[in-house]
Amino acid sequence: MRNLIVLSFAALIFMGGCSLAPSYTQPSAPIPAEWPQGPAYKNSQTTAEAQTAGKLSRQAFFTDPKLQRIIEMALNNNRDLQLALLNVEKAAALYGIQKAELFPSFNAAGVMSSQRIPADLSSSGVATTQDQYSVNLGVVSWEIDFFGRIRSLKDSALENYLATDEARRSAQILLIAATAGAYLNLAADHENLNLATTTLQTQQDVYRIINRRYQVGLANEVDVKRSQTQVDTARGDIARFTQQIALDENALNLLLGSPAPADVLSANLSDILEPQAVSSEISSEILLNRPDILAAEHRLKGANANIGAARAALFPRISLTTTAGTASSNLGGLFGSGSGAWSFAPQIVTPIFDARLWSAYDAANIERKIALTQYEKAIQTAFKEVADALAVNGTVGEQLSAQQSLVNAVEIIYSRSEMRYQKGIDSYLSVLDAQRTLNSARQGLISLRLARLANQVRLYAVLGGGSE
Repeated sequence: MRNLIVLSFAALIFMGGCSLAPSYTQPSAPIPAEWPQGPAYKNSQTTAEAQTAGKLSRQAFFTDPKLQRIIEMALNNNRDLQLALLNVEKAAALYGIQKAELFPSFNAAGVMSSQRIPADLSSSGVATTQDQYSVNLGVVSWEIDFFGRIRSLKDSALENYLATDEARRSAQILLIAATAGAYLNLAADHENLNLATTTLQTQQDVYRIINRRYQVGLANEVDVKRSQTQVDTARGDIARFTQQIALDENALNLLLGSPAPADVLSANLSDILEPQAVSSEISSEILLNRPDILAAEHRLKGANANIGAARAALFPRISLTTTAGTASSNLGGLFGSGSGAWSFAPQIVTPIFDARLWSAYDAANIERKIALTQYEKAIQTAFKEVADALAVNGTVGEQLSAQQSLVNAVEIIYSRSEMRYQKGIDSYLSVLDAQRTLNSARQGLISLRLARLANQVRLYAVLGGGSE
């Protein structure tokens, strides 16, 4: 037993041997240091009270209590996020398996064997039966990692685990943004439905008035039919937005993993508190902290470690099998005096010619190039996403202001056109045109308000915030 312990500790001394993995250096980011400049971005600079996305917590960003409840439900029940969490646990277990390969595993074994030797093979010329009993404690085929092959595989498994955890964080950010977007879409469509319902009521009243005027000869049939078209259009809008609300609710329920409580749904966008302003006045290097980019970098590091494992496979492998215990020809003498037994069987295997090892080494190098390209592409995609969000942020305010001014102007035009028609100064065609323009302008105003809120959420997410 003492020999076994000494040999095991002697082998452990060599575990800190060399590693053949290339040294890792973080690649340069293939993007400009600053965000794009130009007319679309001139109004995207935020106020001094705005906070950096990476430092702004989810609870601080989403100021609306109802939306906070909805997001919390999604984080607790969403099945995609649960799958991401399970994948992290699986990667952690696989890393534990690979890490354990560095250390010897001790096993206890009890063996009984019985063998009959025929007379013509027996040294005594008489058929005999030989029995053997043994109990051993030992190490079986433990590879001593002189050249870092197992350590490189362990490092690769670790990077895969870290990449999976970052992928989980990325999935969480996407879920938060998607849930907030679905919640805003539902509120916007409720507002559109309310607008269509109000419009229908108004047009029905107008239709009844024009129809009475027609019956007494003060209006013609064409005016009646034109008024009816506005009623039918509003009815169609109600059906369309009723359908869209059902689809929005289904999409939100899927994200939540359960039906959304009615008391947390908003009837219009104006009821929702705006999110906290996010500052973009920072270097584009903040993107390197996005979880999807960190995941791509961990995969690159894992590919780098695989090169070390492929290199080490070209060198000799040394493995050790050693046991210590007792052995006897009968069960009663198994633990008697003089029954001690041990074995020591080191083995070295040196590859002489194996084309598969060189092909594996080439494949590991190509895998690293693929991982590097994917890492660079992830950074470029993230830069584009932020630039797009900044472009919307820099222009949507002006669009919203212009649309509100348009609505105000068209409301006056519609009111004046209706008055002129009632006095017989103008035809109903001008009223009809004003009605259509006003309805379209109001719907456009709702769409722009939705776009502004949704873009605030998107900007926060693409800058790397929203995970906690």
